[in-house]
Amino acid sequence: MRALAFANLALLILFPIAWFAPLLRAGLLPLFGLSEISVISGLQALWGTDVGLALLVTVFALFAPYTKVIGLALIQFGLASPRLLPALHLMGKLAMADVFLIAIYIVVVKGVGMARVETAWGLYLFTFCILASLTLSLLTARRLTPAP
Repeated sequence: MRALAFANLALLILFPIAWFAPLLRAGLLPLFGLSEISVISGLQALWGTDVGLALLVTVFALFAPYTKVIGLALIQFGLASPRLLPALHLMGKLAMADVFLIAIYIVVVKGVGMARVETAWGLYLFTFCILASLTLSLLTARRLTPAP
């Protein structure tokens, strides 16, 4: 159980790195340079144009995954009840919605043909963090559930 707990705590460091890492590079037409977009820079742009969507993405990308990691750590160290696990699983699924939002954005922009979009290493790190968090919560639930 200690290994799961320390792997979970590593996500407290990896998530902020993933938020500032470039998710994709986008630019107008192939002739122009590409701008790197991260979760944070995307949120900054959204807050200036669409507050509702910015709030939704902030919850999905920042608060849901980080709260889930903290909640799981509290359970792993015996400071919270394992009855919180179903709520934490839901938060992990909400965090995955952000990855799908980014994927849809990439597909739409590539389909238009006027812009160029390339995925960057931050997208893979962000996806890894979310999938690792989901896996760690499932393994923790399995360890805490008594065998029949």
